[in-house]
Amino acid sequence: MKVTLLGAGAWGTALSIAFAGKHQVTLWSRETDVALDLRETRENRRFFPGHRLPDTVEISTDFAAAVSGAELLVIATPIAGLRPTVEHLKALDVTLPLLWVCKGFEAGTGKLPHQVVTEVLGPQVICGALSGPSFAEEVAAGQPTAVALAANNPVFAREAARQLHTTRLRIYANDDLVGVEVGGAVKNVLAIATGACDGLGLGLNSRAALMTRGLAEIARLGLALGAQRETFMGLAGMGDLILTCTGDLSRNRRVGLALAENKLLPQILEELGHVAEGVYTAREVDQLARKLAVDMPISAAVAAVLDGRLTAAQALEQLMARDPKEEIA
Repeated sequence: MKVTLLGAGAWGTALSIAFAGKHQVTLWSRETDVALDLRETRENRRFFPGHRLPDTVEISTDFAAAVSGAELLVIATPIAGLRPTVEHLKALDVTLPLLWVCKGFEAGTGKLPHQVVTEVLGPQVICGALSGPSFAEEVAAGQPTAVALAANNPVFAREAARQLHTTRLRIYANDDLVGVEVGGAVKNVLAIATGACDGLGLGLNSRAALMTRGLAEIARLGLALGAQRETFMGLAGMGDLILTCTGDLSRNRRVGLALAENKLLPQILEELGHVAEGVYTAREVDQLARKLAVDMPISAAVAAVLDGRLTAAQALEQLMARDPKEEIA
C-alpha cells in the first residue's frame, strides 16, 4: 500500500520507519531544511534525532505530489496543524481515506479531531484515529507496541488495521471513534496532574489514586459525548493513561514535574522544545466539562494551574479538601 505521512515531526518520522518494511512510504515535510537533512543523512536531526530513516522512504516537500499517489494519508501534525492540513487537502479536492495521530481538542473550538476533519472535508470522508499507549521513540526503535485504530467506517477500520499491523506494531480495530479520541485527549491533561503529584513528592499511593480518579473523569466526559464505556478500559483509555502518566518520555508528565517546581509555563515549554498537547487541551476540556455539567475536578485543577490561578500545591489542597462521595457515580 502507498502511505503518505503528512508531517515530519517525531510521529511522522517514527511511523515512516515502522511502515517502511511493509509499505511504500512517503514522508512530507513543510520545512525544506528538514527535508534536505533527511535526504542527505536519513536522520531527522531537528525533530527526531537518533533514528535512521530507511532508504526506501521518499522525502517530499511538494504537498500535492506527496498525496497524489497515495492510497492512505496519515496526518502526523499536532492538533493545531490538523485543520490547516485538511483545508489544504480540500483545496486539492483530495478524497483519500485518512488517519491522524494527534490527540486533543482543537483550541478555540473544543472540537475533537474527527469533528474538525468532517467539518472541512464533509461527512462523506472516510477517516479515523490511530491512538494508544505509544511513545514515538519506542515505535521507531521497533519495540513492541499496541494501539487502537478507530474510524467512522468499521469496514475501513478493520482493513486499515490489518494492513498497517506489523510484528512490532500491533493495531486493533475499534468502532468507537469518539471514545478513542477522548481517551487520547484527556489522558494528556491527567499526565500533567500526575507529573505535578510526583514532583511534589506525594508518593505512589497518591499517583495511583490520581490516575484512577482521572480515568473516571475520562469516562464521564466520553459517555457524555456518546462514547462507549468499554473503550476506556482498553488501549486508548487505561493503556494510554498508564503510559503517559508514568513514562519518563511523556512530555505532559514533564510539564507537571516542572510545575511542581513553580516554574513558569513559558519557561517550561521553552525547555521542553516540543509540543505538549495537554497544555492546550486542558482549558478546552475544562470548558467542555462545565458546558456539559460533567464533574472533572482534576482536569479543572490542571487548567487552573496552567492559567496561573493556582500553584500545583494549592491545586492539590483543593482536590483533597473536596467532600467525600461514592466511588462509582
